[in-house]
Amino acid sequence: MPDRDSAAIVTRGLTKAYRVTRPRTGRLAGLRTLFAPVYDERTVVSDLSLSVARGELVGLLGPNGAGKSTTIKMLTGILTPTSGEVWVDGRVPHTDRLANAHSVGAVFGQKTQLWWDLPARHSFGLIRDIFNLSTADYERQLRDVDQILGISEFWDTPVRLMSLGQRVRCDMAAAVLHDPPILFLDEPTIGMDVVAKEKTREFLLQQVRERGRAVVLTTHDMTDVARLCERVLLINHGRLMFDGTLEEMKRKHGARPRVHVTFGEPVAEVAVPGATLLSHEGARATLAPDDGTTPEDVVRAVIARFPVVGLTVAETDLEELMRDAYQAEAHV
Repeated sequence: MPDRDSAAIVTRGLTKAYRVTRPRTGRLAGLRTLFAPVYDERTVVSDLSLSVARGELVGLLGPNGAGKSTTIKMLTGILTPTSGEVWVDGRVPHTDRLANAHSVGAVFGQKTQLWWDLPARHSFGLIRDIFNLSTADYERQLRDVDQILGISEFWDTPVRLMSLGQRVRCDMAAAVLHDPPILFLDEPTIGMDVVAKEKTREFLLQQVRERGRAVVLTTHDMTDVARLCERVLLINHGRLMFDGTLEEMKRKHGARPRVHVTFGEPVAEVAVPGATLLSHEGARATLAPDDGTTPEDVVRAVIARFPVVGLTVAETDLEELMRDAYQAEAHV
């Protein structure tokens, strides 16, 4: 694992657990819970060890409740770990929160750091004063983010009157105004239209490639993953299940091409040597080549056996791949 001072983020055995009151039933259950509570411990993040290099964009992925947001909150210093070690930009975030705030920027798609009743540009000015930015640095940063995000069109509008996409783009700008080396994004494109999403993706790539920021992105949007993430960290039930590139994940989880066939008439049974039937309904079927069989072999066998009017070969859909990965790792 990289050295904690050279890497942007390093965690070792990071764990977060909560005490949860066990509900009682029966007569006087409320009083017994109040005066003699019984607690259960719920572990949300368990023994998480990972690293993120400077200038790297990493996807932190997993199903709902996997522990992604809790991990982000520990990395930003909002939460204190139950056990384990964590360093962000060489600091322990929960013990050095003031310095850590200067090193990180964060965007939470469901929340905003902007003042609700003020125009976004006024919020930017307040952030400038909080971080004691010079006028030249502030104006340069604002000009740079506006070139890609196009926020000057609406930054004089009160935040409460903005669309979701406009508000999140302003939140993106606010997160980088103080020029942090590390950026955390928790579901930043949720609810955005396609135009706003594209601007956001372009902005993130520019932040990594030109500014050298380390970016940690949590998302359920597989297009974001395919377009942005150099590497993915898959967590489930609070544990790190996979760390690698999408290509490595495809190899690990047996991503196979799919042969989609449309027949000239409904077919009662579809059986093709060297292929596994994945779905079949009337005049449509989807097959996957078995080990040692190519898609071309399957195509030739299908055409030789059935009246085919349409046929396509496609790679495994990324959303399907991620679903298979979640399910496979959940049973490890």
